[in-house]
Amino acid sequence: MRVATFNILHGRSPGAGVDIDAFAHCIRTLDADLLALQEVDVHQPRSGSVDLTAIAADAMGAVAQRFAATIAGTPGAVWAAATGAEQPGTAAYGVALLSRYPVRDWHVAYLPRIPFSFPMYLPGPNRVMMVDEEPRAALAGCFDTPLGTFTVASTHLSFVPGWNRYQLRRLSRVLAAFPGPRMLLGDLNLTGPAVRRWSGLRPLATASTFPTHQPSRQLDHVLTDHPRLRARRCATPQLAISDHRALMVDVELAPQPVSNTLSPCAARENEGEG
Repeated sequence: MRVATFNILHGRSPGAGVDIDAFAHCIRTLDADLLALQEVDVHQPRSGSVDLTAIAADAMGAVAQRFAATIAGTPGAVWAAATGAEQPGTAAYGVALLSRYPVRDWHVAYLPRIPFSFPMYLPGPNRVMMVDEEPRAALAGCFDTPLGTFTVASTHLSFVPGWNRYQLRRLSRVLAAFPGPRMLLGDLNLTGPAVRRWSGLRPLATASTFPTHQPSRQLDHVLTDHPRLRARRCATPQLAISDHRALMVDVELAPQPVSNTLSPCAARENEGEG
């Protein structure tokens, strides 16, 4: 079974625009059975006013798909925090979760947000900008897979140091209330040691995923609390879109419980398309 997480940068190629055919090709290339996407557009002019979740579902042959909006409106322009009650056809931005396996139910958890504007320091002299942190959410589904029933979640945490750890701790508590075993996939904006400490979950792979051309940090993760789930292979292919690499992991069940250590995937982190 292949699981993957990919921050798609709303389907955009760095330094270029959005090519829907290229986006669909990238999703087909991943060939994932369970796929978590972040920075997903729905009906946004910058991405051709299409539903990127639906396009991804068609490309991978998903039988179950769901999009959870974190923003209603246009990122970087006029927007409001999504409530989950937006009208159909509303321009939105958020996270998605897709599966080739049937889903039993869906859950959306909205995560704590910094409630005030704060300064963000940019490269260069006197480059300070006041920003409002965008809302964050996690989308979870309970799936019947060949390896058993799993609760799987897709999320994109804050880039603000400290706040993302707080969100991860909160999300871990939320997931603990759902049926196990569980997997958490997404762009956590945290590196490996912090992820292990604040989630209480076991990483299935260690591999640098950001930035795409010369990755030096792992911001994208596949985590689990299943004691027998292990990675048989992992890869971080460089695709035609996004400033992140996708992290894809082929998983299997070990005959005996595995230790709470990383799988030997690091040596293969650049396996795949380069």
